[in-house]
Amino acid sequence: MSAALDVQQEQTGLRALLAAVRRWLDSEVDYDEVPAAQAERIDWLRVLPFLLMHVACLAVIWVGWSPIAVAVAAGLYALRMLAITGFYHRYFSHKTFKTSRPMQLIFAVLGASSVQRGPLWWAAHHRHHHAHADKATDAHSPRHRGFWYAHVAWFMNRKNHRTRHDLVRDFARYPELRFLDRYAMLVPVLLAVSLFICGLVLERSAPGLGTNGWQMLVWGFVISTVVLYHATFTVNSLAHTFGRRRYATRDDSRNNIWLALLTFGEGWHNNHHHYPGSARQGFFWWEIDMTWYFLRLLQALGLIWDVRPVPPRIRTARLIADGITPAEARP
Repeated sequence: MSAALDVQQEQTGLRALLAAVRRWLDSEVDYDEVPAAQAERIDWLRVLPFLLMHVACLAVIWVGWSPIAVAVAAGLYALRMLAITGFYHRYFSHKTFKTSRPMQLIFAVLGASSVQRGPLWWAAHHRHHHAHADKATDAHSPRHRGFWYAHVAWFMNRKNHRTRHDLVRDFARYPELRFLDRYAMLVPVLLAVSLFICGLVLERSAPGLGTNGWQMLVWGFVISTVVLYHATFTVNSLAHTFGRRRYATRDDSRNNIWLALLTFGEGWHNNHHHYPGSARQGFFWWEIDMTWYFLRLLQALGLIWDVRPVPPRIRTARLIADGITPAEARP
């Protein structure tokens, strides 16, 4: 009887592991078999790659560093941050400008390389956040669930794994976006492999650069991605906890200049919750918004159009006394 029980337990454990692996590769594998009471629990097997990415940062002790490896890490941080802020957020989530189908796909792929799931999953959860911001139904409100849940734990649980296609019907009609969303791990794997191969090539062809495959992998992919993770996550956690409130919104959103610098403009979060329909989140000339400048460049090149600015009346509406006067409410 004991032997049979051991075999049953082993089979159950194997099935759980195989299910987790399937969810690593195919995000449409759902949790229909999981009781509702377990929906809030963290799926440790599914988030194991996320945890291992953090551990892998320690490999820098062995691979060392080189100027080119650090430059690649910084460049990929900036490029992928712009894909997240400019397209995952301001385009897919809020439709603050228009673009062509090829450009839409290019930046969806760049966003997917950030290892923050696909564009449909990201946009659906963000739209839900704005509809329920800092209410009990908000998936990542520090007010109700605490700082660390809002920062990382919310996307680790079972109930937030599935893409809410009903919230993104406008973009879910594109088969290439559905494919990218379903197999979101494909792009990061290809990026990691490409960086490793690039490092091997540079090690042989340009040894003076002092880099190699493992160094490019650790710096260009692992460290860059982990820093990008937590910079992005601060918008859910820190930007609803620390900073100044210029506008009387119905949530806890804050403006924070340090987060704005780190996230290329997303730190002007109270501005954003006051008027989510603008492609610009730094409402005033002194509020640095790198994503806005990037979008203006794409607009000047004709790659995007109908970019929605901040109407002057919006700047002066529902102001909280913070030293801003109506006369200063200009672009």
